[in-house]
Amino acid sequence: MIHKPFSFLKKPKCTRRQTLRQRNRVKNKLKRKGRLKTHLGNITKTSLQQTNHSFPFSDGLTKVSAIAKIAKREKMSIQNHHLDWLEAESIYIIREVIANAQNPALLFSGGKDSVVLLALAVKAFQIEGRPLKLPFKLLHVDTGHNYPEVIQFRDDTVARTGVQLVVGSVEESIRKGSVVLRRETDSRNAAQAVTLVETIEEQGFDALMGGARRDEEKARAKERIFSFRDEFGQWDPKNQRPELWSLYNTRLFQGENMRVFPISNWTELDIWQYIAREKLALPPIYYTHKREVVERNGLLVPVTPLTPKREGEVAQIRDVRFRTVGDISCTCPVASTAATPEDIIAETAAATISERSATRMDDRVSEAAMEERKKQGYF
Repeated sequence: MIHKPFSFLKKPKCTRRQTLRQRNRVKNKLKRKGRLKTHLGNITKTSLQQTNHSFPFSDGLTKVSAIAKIAKREKMSIQNHHLDWLEAESIYIIREVIANAQNPALLFSGGKDSVVLLALAVKAFQIEGRPLKLPFKLLHVDTGHNYPEVIQFRDDTVARTGVQLVVGSVEESIRKGSVVLRRETDSRNAAQAVTLVETIEEQGFDALMGGARRDEEKARAKERIFSFRDEFGQWDPKNQRPELWSLYNTRLFQGENMRVFPISNWTELDIWQYIAREKLALPPIYYTHKREVVERNGLLVPVTPLTPKREGEVAQIRDVRFRTVGDISCTCPVASTAATPEDIIAETAAATISERSATRMDDRVSEAAMEERKKQGYF
């Protein structure tokens, strides 16, 4: 028998049965990866055609709410196996921060993202399911224009966890003269940057963990997980360190500090799936409730002393909820009847616009509004 050279390196031939088996395995794997968004395309085409309604619907529902209702009726479910991977990645990043920083803190406002981040931090430091004392402080920059339900939830959470809370006050910055506003009703969202930098200097923080995500806004999409700021708190998007695989360079130059975003790779849908899975409590304004609003520039603006009704506008009581929580002066709710995390998951899966684009007035000032604020020291 004549042996050909290097014949042992050749790939063995597969039988037809093995090939078909492998092909079916790939097909089944692709089927399992299907999500609600993919299925909704087929469901809503037939389901919406069967209805005699035309948008807007006669019962006042938006198109997204109607699609969510159809999804709920069809008992669609979204797989969440990927949450374990996201959770493990975030816990690894949190531990990396604590291992390298001298005086870290976690930004906690009482919003859904900071609630998830705090829950991940608790998981990162526990032994056999028993939580340990968290090795960092909580930090909140209070603008004085926050929704009272969120502030109450923040205080209740701090009391329950026993973590020390540091509050930086924009009101105090205004009194000192470091922040100047033209009117009392002006948005203080951008002014947080000044108060944040002052608080970092006073407390000596060298690392702040925040709940920003890439899918929120394009400026956040191009920011690294470890975002380094100079002595003035400024971010230079053209001078970012590479992050290859799971390797992070955490060394700080003199005067620098870093903002770290452990849930940067999460989406709004992931956040709500995690909230539902872990049964995390949230401020009540995240779920449907009655609120007086006016329609202004395509947004539902709540009627408050800071955002009063203008001449010619008609106020109405609507069923709304907040997708994101910020200042009263710049955050708007969306029309919704979602009362549970599962309802919100269905709505979020069908949404075609990001949460900040749908609810934030301050991001509509310019296309680069968020990036400009970040360069000045914003989160």
